[in-house]
Amino acid sequence: MSLSRARARRSSRRSTAARAVLLTAVTLAGAVTLTACGGSDGGGKSSGSAGGNYVTGPSGISTVDKADRTEAPKLDGETVDGKTLDTTALKGKVVVLNVWGSWCPPCRAEAKYFAKVSKDMADAGQDVAFVGLNTRDNSKQNAASFEETYGITYPSLFDPDGKLMLRFPKGTLNPNAIPSTIVLDKEGKIASRTLAAVNEEQLRTMIEPLLAEK
Repeated sequence: MSLSRARARRSSRRSTAARAVLLTAVTLAGAVTLTACGGSDGGGKSSGSAGGNYVTGPSGISTVDKADRTEAPKLDGETVDGKTLDTTALKGKVVVLNVWGSWCPPCRAEAKYFAKVSKDMADAGQDVAFVGLNTRDNSKQNAASFEETYGITYPSLFDPDGKLMLRFPKGTLNPNAIPSTIVLDKEGKIASRTLAAVNEEQLRTMIEPLLAEK
């Protein structure tokens, strides 16, 4: 074999190896992006498609018919402000669960809408309870500063390791992204979910139909 041909083969092998390393790096980066401040919909979310016993509409909000809803898990523990909370005590009200972290840009973008809608509904005397699930924050101080900055007045369970999120049964509308919003009906069953930041209109469309249910 000539010297020039051997060099060409070595160069080709190095090029192939480099491409493999680059592809692996890109794949890993994509996985990190999905889990850092977002996530993926295990139900195969698409416009108007069915996934399990729920349907996801064009807005990305998934809903479940009343007859097909699953009981939400008990979420309890210490709140960001040092008190205790048990969501099962809120049955009889529509419960809005918002998963958030002070480090998460989409959470900051939607916070003003949660502050406004929760205040509006409390002022109107509507049977709605808002509860935050604060996750992946290293300290309560960061979470408390977030709440103060954005005017969040309802309690948030402090869940730095995400253990409360794992209580949701597999195959249900579980909060597998940050931010996520899950709304429970008055019987404490999972009625709707979104895996992205919401605006005021989207938030109200998740709550108001459940308030009207008999």
